[in-house]
Amino acid sequence: MSVPAGYQQNELTTPTRSRERAAYDRETVHAILDAGYVCHLGFVRDGAPVVLPTLYGRVGERLYLHGSTGSRPLRMAGQRDPGLPVCVTVTHVDGLVLARSAFHHSINYRSVVVHGTAYQVTEEDEARAALDALVDHVVPGRAADSRPANAKELAATAVVRLDLEQVSAKIRTGGPSDEPEDIGLPYWTGVLPVTHGYGAPVPADDLAPGIPAPAYLTRL
Repeated sequence: MSVPAGYQQNELTTPTRSRERAAYDRETVHAILDAGYVCHLGFVRDGAPVVLPTLYGRVGERLYLHGSTGSRPLRMAGQRDPGLPVCVTVTHVDGLVLARSAFHHSINYRSVVVHGTAYQVTEEDEARAALDALVDHVVPGRAADSRPANAKELAATAVVRLDLEQVSAKIRTGGPSDEPEDIGLPYWTGVLPVTHGYGAPVPADDLAPGIPAPAYLTRL
């Protein structure tokens, strides 16, 4: 069965402002998700909204989110019926947009919003595969270069899955949008790019002599 080219647009996935910046194709959504590893998980607890930062990884059309078995939202997601209604967001800031007027200052960004129901992963093989995916999502190649979780560690770790069904991306690019009457004002205007980078690997104090930084780290 073939996977549709794009995600279906509905009331939840349609932004109320700047709708022309929204995208629903899988290639754009996957690229934004794969470029990050920290998401914000939103849910309702005791009638009040809660938003938590956590690690995630994508495997096909599914997100896996990491947490502790003592975490309240993950315990709630363990209830198979109805699971935990959530909203997951991922955002990358690509530039600071400086306009002549304070009102038109903005940012260039790429973001994804996912709505759905999260369920705790309880099957051991899927949990192990999900944890490997989470580790490799942060540092590709690291899962095979570290000790897998033992039974005690696996029991203390919770993973929830969220299918990518109600999904939208939103992107802003380009420069400032000044009012015509402000064009002649004597203020600098343009975009200050924001970049993400890695420094040289710093070995742990107790690293045994002669163990070099692996190639997958130096490539970063």
